[in-house]
Amino acid sequence: MTQLTDQSLNNPITEDDIANYLANTPDFFLRHSELLAAVQLTSPHSHRAVSLQERQAEMLREKIKLLEVRIMDMIRHGNDNVLLSDKILRWARGLLLVPQAHTLPGLIAQDIKDQFAVPQVSLRLWGLASEYADADFVQGVSDEAKLFASSLAEPFCGLNTGFEVVEWLAKPAAASSLALIPLRSGEAGSSAPAFGMLVLASMDAQRFHSAMGTEFLARIGEVASAALSRLR
Repeated sequence: MTQLTDQSLNNPITEDDIANYLANTPDFFLRHSELLAAVQLTSPHSHRAVSLQERQAEMLREKIKLLEVRIMDMIRHGNDNVLLSDKILRWARGLLLVPQAHTLPGLIAQDIKDQFAVPQVSLRLWGLASEYADADFVQGVSDEAKLFASSLAEPFCGLNTGFEVVEWLAKPAAASSLALIPLRSGEAGSSAPAFGMLVLASMDAQRFHSAMGTEFLARIGEVASAALSRLR
């Protein structure tokens, strides 16, 4: 008896022991059902004592509310994605109907500004047919800019840290965050060298950030690349 008492003192029962016992003994409350009504907990909402069953019901209601919020967020994001997809489809249709290819660069930049609410948009192209050698949209492109565009496997989003391509914008000083989209010929996801780049800019430093998804920007790049391939 003394030995058992000494062992109990040296190894007292902990809360984890109790929790593990209850978790591994599911019929405990069947044998002691009176405890369910007797146990009193403090409600975080009313700060009054409530039974274990009532507290469990409150916790379930809280979980249901969280799930409802998540579902509404999913529905809202789904609706937003549908609207964006519709915009891209209508935009692509409009570009297919443009009769004069040389107007496409200016039209693409303006459409992105208007339809997707981007404050500043510019683009430059290279490796085009000789008839476009004097066009505005092929001027001021260095070899470094071309190499940089080809090095991008996906659109870049982040702060303006002094990128050369910012000088293509009408107001370079007003570009706090950027989205840089390489333009490539071939199928979607092609690793071919870039023949151009789209520059999207905003004064809002959080408009384009490194943690944002780039799938939507990639679709813009694919549509623009396909349309501008007519100039090559």
